[in-house]
Amino acid sequence: MNDAPLCNGGCHCGAVRFTVRLTGGLAAARRCNCSYCRMRGAVALTARVGDLAITAGHDHLTTYRFNTGKAEHHFCSTCGIYTHHRRRSNGDEYGVNAACLDGVSPFDFREIPVNDGVHHPSDGGGHRVAGILHYHPTE
Repeated sequence: MNDAPLCNGGCHCGAVRFTVRLTGGLAAARRCNCSYCRMRGAVALTARVGDLAITAGHDHLTTYRFNTGKAEHHFCSTCGIYTHHRRRSNGDEYGVNAACLDGVSPFDFREIPVNDGVHHPSDGGGHRVAGILHYHPTE
């Protein structure tokens, strides 16, 4: 059982709302350098599949799959914001867009490890950190 606090979140337009219990909390934030994540640019947090519940707007969610088709990337069909994805590397986990959590911004994270998704673990690559992104506010 996950005893992490329950967080609320949603997309930009508010059509999609969800609750989630994060595995590892905000400290488990990461990014990925695969072709899709490079373009999406989101900070992802981790939740077990049973720990995320869509509370409104399930009919507004659209799913995108590519390459092997195992990962399911969910986003709002109205505003286009990526809310979460079912991971290819672990189908029992979701990656949750940190920016979709109420009161959380990707700029709250000063350092974010970047996983090597170009050499994905499911393709024989190891779980490797490819680098660290740093954010240093000017004020």
